[in-house]
This record gives sequence, structure tokens and C-alpha cells, in this order.
Amino acid sequence: MNAIPWADALAALAAPPAAPPATDVQALLRRWHPDHQAGASVPLRVGASAGQACPPPLAALLHANTLIDDTDVAGCATVDTGLLVIGGGGAGCVAALTAAAAGVKVVLATKLGLGDSNTVMAEGGIQAAIGAEDSLQAHFDDTIKAGQRAGDPALVRALVTEGPAAIRWLIEQGMSFDREEQGGGAIRLRRKRAGGTSVPRILSTRDVTGLEMMRVLREAVLLHPNITVWNRSPVVELLSDGAGRCRGAVIYSLYLHRFVLVRAGAVVLATGGAGRLHLNDFPTSNHLGATADGLVLAYRLGARLREGDSFQYHPTGVGWPASLRGQLISEAARSLGAQMRNGHGERFIEELSARDVVAAAILREIGEGRGVERDGCLGVLLDTPGLERAKPGVLAGSLVSLLHLAHKSGTDPAREPMLVCPTLHYQNGGIVVQPDGSTDVPGLFCAGEVSGGIHGRNRLMGNALLELVVFGRRAGLAAASCDAARLGRANLDHVQDWRRALAAAGLPLEVRAPMLFPEVANFSMAADRALGRAPVLAAG
Repeated sequence: MNAIPWADALAALAAPPAAPPATDVQALLRRWHPDHQAGASVPLRVGASAGQACPPPLAALLHANTLIDDTDVAGCATVDTGLLVIGGGGAGCVAALTAAAAGVKVVLATKLGLGDSNTVMAEGGIQAAIGAEDSLQAHFDDTIKAGQRAGDPALVRALVTEGPAAIRWLIEQGMSFDREEQGGGAIRLRRKRAGGTSVPRILSTRDVTGLEMMRVLREAVLLHPNITVWNRSPVVELLSDGAGRCRGAVIYSLYLHRFVLVRAGAVVLATGGAGRLHLNDFPTSNHLGATADGLVLAYRLGARLREGDSFQYHPTGVGWPASLRGQLISEAARSLGAQMRNGHGERFIEELSARDVVAAAILREIGEGRGVERDGCLGVLLDTPGLERAKPGVLAGSLVSLLHLAHKSGTDPAREPMLVCPTLHYQNGGIVVQPDGSTDVPGLFCAGEVSGGIHGRNRLMGNALLELVVFGRRAGLAAASCDAARLGRANLDHVQDWRRALAAAGLPLEVRAPMLFPEVANFSMAADRALGRAPVLAAG
């Protein structure tokens, strides 16, 4: 693939750029966005959403057999609780805190450790319509438009309407936001523009907003007497009561090397997305546990999916060095005025266009030979030196994560631009939910990235953090009202129905899911279970 060498691109960067040309957005997306490339999707063959388009690696997991049989859990320990929350990121923590505040006993099981999630990687900020020049209607319109009008209006309405209350709630939990002086010595929360928005609406903590949010939520969860946290406890199957209701889950304890049955009045899935499937062979910003577990288990139990073929590729992933690919340069840099330039020094897209548009434009520049090549890595330039010249001190004052990444690569972003290229970042679709987080399966709720319908086919920066608060609270409150007094049966009967469906569709029973961990983790459940069966040798 042709590209402009790094040295030539640096020389071209010296010339002041003209405004970017007008763009036919729909034509750009159809030609260059990864979701629309040949082979990017296949139809699902079984389940409640059979016939819908889905990326092949995700479809393979959704078509898979369960990891366990009745014999695997016969006689294993059983724990009863009012609510089981699966996932220890932002959405799971908010749901657990909300239910616990309502007096419900909560078990929160997380695959890694509490807070090890995509939430901490949300650098840019959180959206909420709190400015005098803003409105709930403007936030609604921006969100619907950015999602290519595929979002569920009822879900978007809930998201934006509860935005201001979500910010107040976070501040009450102890979260800190950037502030700025107004006339007369008054102080207000600082607001920035995000790509695809009509007014400045982003509230942030420098470019570490998700990390600050997760710090506050994690502390609140650990201190709450109604919440018990199980770290290193991935879910391997949901439980049903024989009548289609979710009644808990089978958890695999990486500490005990064995299964534990958790019977619950309700379950909240907050398992995040599917970035670690590396769709279309892209690097990903997602954490180690983002392997679509919640989608797989909810779908097997009968929940429907929507927009399962729609994923967000963040425009400004690190393009060079190769060792840092998959890490993000926050959209905050473009919000503050950083321009993007191709190998000829040209601006090729309005930097604060919606993320899907910017990502597709970058891929177009690379594909048509106007990208930049450095040590075999391809991308375009993020003009951080130009930003620093325009706003002296902005890198150190507002973009600490960008500085950290630049220093890890051995460069000074005030003197040298950064090479950027799109990175697989977010699952736009997911499980079909109602405004209270409920799914088609009674007793099963979802919050956060695992749920679909809010973002349509593209997500605005800042709406992910808002979503996990708004719908974490809604799902936690609705799940807390489920009757846990008589738990009754909790079994794997639905698994037999699923296996019959797989066989009828001619799909192999040897393929099993959820994945739990990507291949790089080198994890084998069979080998791990063997540790639990090994005899304990006395010391000495």
C-alpha cells in the first residue's frame, strides 16, 4: 500500500492547512467504515435474532455450545442472594450500589478484579445537558443523529433526561470534575465539545475521566455492607427456573478452581463488549475481559440482540510505535483544537465530526495512498505541536494521558506529531432492553455496553459514561424489586433446548462459549479445574 514517508509528512506539516473539503458522509461510510466491508458480517442461524447480521467471530460464539453440563455442577456449593450483578466495571458497580441502597443483598461477581474494565479507559468525559446554551432536546437530537437514527427514542430520552441527575449523583459520591472561572468570580463545571455535538457538553477530569469515575464507584462498592464482591469469578452459564425466568448463574472461581451456583431473585449483566475478538483484525482499546460473555449467555437464554453488526472504531488509536497499537489518544485532544493531517499536510475531515465519519476518513486517506508510513506503521498525523503552539501548556494541563503515551514512545508531542489510526473501541449494539434495563427474559437485566438500542449505529463521545450511570441505576432499581423470597428451581434446562437448536441448524456441538479470556491469556478451564482436584501436600 502506498504511503508518504514520515520525514516527507513532517515537512508537509509546516504549511498551514486549508479547511477540509466537504464530505458525502454516507458514501464515505459505505466505502470505508469496517462494518461495511466485504465479509464483515454473516447472518445468525439460531436463536431469537436468527437472520440478523453479525461479525463472523461473534457469530461463532453466539452459535456455540455451553461450557458445562449438569454433571459439572452436581453437588457444587450454592449461594443465595437477592441480586447477582455480573461485571465489576462502572455499570455493574452503579447497579449494585442502587440495589444495595434499596436494601437488597447483592453479590457482585467480576471476571478480573473490581474496576478492571473499559470504564477506566474512557478518557474524554461524560455528556450531560447542564449548560445555559444547551437543552435536553439538543442532547437527544445529537445522539439520535450520530447513531444514524437507529437508536431507540425511549432509551435515548431516558439517557438525556437523567443526565443532569447522573452528574449530581456522581458528585455526591465524591467524583471530581474540571472547573473554570466565570465573570464575577463564579465557578462552573468546564464543558467541551465532542465530535458530532451541537454545543459544548462534555464534562471531564482532564483526560482521565473514566479512571476518576471508577475510583469513586469502586470505593463506594467496597464500603457498602449490602454488597459482597467476588473477584476473579467469571460467569460460565445463566440459570433458569424451567419457565423461562433467569434465576442466577454458574460462576467459576479462579481462587477455588471450581464452580459455584448463585441463585438470585434477579441478575444484572454488566459484562461489557466484544473488543477482544479483534473484529476485522483491528487492534483494540478494550481490556482483557471484553470477550462478549454477556451477549453469548443472554442470547442462549432467549434474549434478542440488535445492531449486532455495528461497532465503533475510535479514530485516534496510537498508530506508532507498533507496541502501543490499541491504546487511545482521547478525543479531548481534538476537542481542544488538535488538527489531523494526511501525508501531504492537508486537513481531510472536520475533526469534530462523528467518530464513525472521522475513522472512515482516516481509513480512506490510508487506502488511497495519502496516509503516513513510519517504521512500517500506517496512519495520519495528529498535529499536537500545532495545538501546543496555539494553546501553550495545554498538553501538560489537560492531556496527561496523551503525554504519557508520547513519553512511552520516546517522543515529545509538543515537538513531534503523533501517528494515529482507528482502533476497535466500542460495541454499538447489544441485548435488547427496555428503559428499566429489563430484557425479553424475565429476571434478566442489562446495563452498560452489553445492552443495545441507546447508541444506534454510532456512539457519541461521553454517552458511554452517562449510559452506565443512568441505566446502571435504572437496572439496579428495577432488579431490586424482583421477588427473591422464594427462589425455587434454578437449573440448566435451557441448555438442552439450545443444543437441540444447534443440532437442527447443523452447527457443531464441539465449539463452546463463552470465551472467558482471549488466546493471549493462555487460560484453560480444564487445566485450572485440575488444580482444584490436586491433593494438598503437607509442608515439611
